[in-house]
Amino acid sequence: MTAAVTPTPDRPNIILLCVDQMRADAMGVAGNDAIDTPNLDDLARGGYRFPRAYSATPTCVPARVALLTGKSPALHGRYGYREGISFPDAYPVTLPSVLREDGYQTYAVGKMHVFPDRARCGFDEVLLHDGFLHTSRRLSRGPSAAIDDYVEFLRAETGDPRADYQETGIGCNALTARPWEREERLHPTRWVADQSLRFLERRDPTRPFFLYMSFHRPHAPFDPPAWLWEKYRERDLGDRPVGDWVSRFDEHRRDFGSEAEFGAQKESTHQQVRAGYYGSIEFIDLQLNRLRETLSDQGLLEDTVIVVVSDHGDMMGDHDMYRKSVGYEGSARVPLIVHVPPRWCEGWNEPGTIAELRDVMPTLLGLAGAEVPDGVDGIDLRTQTRDHLHGEHVIGSLGRHSMQWIRSQRHKYVWFSGDGHEQLFDLEEDPQELHDLAGEEPAELARHRALLIEELAGREEGFVTDGELVVGQPLRTEASWVAEHAML
Repeated sequence: MTAAVTPTPDRPNIILLCVDQMRADAMGVAGNDAIDTPNLDDLARGGYRFPRAYSATPTCVPARVALLTGKSPALHGRYGYREGISFPDAYPVTLPSVLREDGYQTYAVGKMHVFPDRARCGFDEVLLHDGFLHTSRRLSRGPSAAIDDYVEFLRAETGDPRADYQETGIGCNALTARPWEREERLHPTRWVADQSLRFLERRDPTRPFFLYMSFHRPHAPFDPPAWLWEKYRERDLGDRPVGDWVSRFDEHRRDFGSEAEFGAQKESTHQQVRAGYYGSIEFIDLQLNRLRETLSDQGLLEDTVIVVVSDHGDMMGDHDMYRKSVGYEGSARVPLIVHVPPRWCEGWNEPGTIAELRDVMPTLLGLAGAEVPDGVDGIDLRTQTRDHLHGEHVIGSLGRHSMQWIRSQRHKYVWFSGDGHEQLFDLEEDPQELHDLAGEEPAELARHRALLIEELAGREEGFVTDGELVVGQPLRTEASWVAEHAML
């Protein structure tokens, strides 16, 4: 039975604004002078910005599972990229489902990246734009408005019954970029904002609301409006960091491949892709201003919590790597901003703790006065801290490894399960991970190895035997985990 509804002013409205594939350093308030994000910067300065926030499994599917369930990879079981696993069967309790049961009106617009496509995951309603999803296109035998509400909108507005988001020729993971060729109002980023603002106009005024605004960009295709494309093409975007350890992975390079995750690219390619990436982020930043103006107009701004987060980052050429999935900073570290109206600000810790996507659920439930369900191992960032974080991902582009990593207060330790290779970085002295200290600081290396052994002890893969890391173990499939743990 749904709980009795408390009047809205006694509980905050909540907006979770999620962007796809945005690095933590891709905003002005993070010290990046090459990009203009005035509205994100204002939100951060007026709220809490967590500069050490991470995605423990930095690709779309497992990251969004963590965000919606409040669970670590050890509990949610998704430590690689697999589509086609039923979300509702495996994860019946979610952030929106708990808030809905507690009296919130719950609504989502944009990217869900769950299977099956129309699964609501606890939301009252979902307006869907997932972009190019391979499983969905196979099952629907091609692009279809039946599985994407934005495509239906695009076809209606253009009068073209075959209009699709792929007809520009830019691949969904390609290192190519070009300006958006249609009117700005037809861009997917603008559509997510427009539909979200329409919800605010049509919401139930007797209930608090939870709105999930989920933008597909700045994930590829890199196609911002033309004026933003030109702006960043003309700007000096700086040099790429390339570590002294990159040659260690030379055998896995795919130099100049259009969708290569590791390898060299022409410098002109890199500059154009970054221009499209930064332009896409600034376009989202403008939608944030529209959101805050609308909340102000409706008298909701002082009663609404706004959280901005990304599912993971993008290497953007750092260390000759692109896209995501690796545990390095460009891929794994994410923006996390929590803007809280003054009446809900009491009792917060300083936001210096190591944060992770799983922490969003318990933090927002705490703000809403809702009970955190059993099985959630994220922390409430208002009052709790974390000493270190364990992250992992199955990495195909660097050989068939499980890339395991520990982020401690100062260092990052990396272990590749396929061959046992280790790395160690001092993130205070070397935030761009340019120099591998694994051969220079044996005591620190051993301390972090011990932390990883503690995290992996008892895992099905057999990563640890007799208190030691074991190299070359076969990697377990996510499907087998879900089959064993679904509905428990």
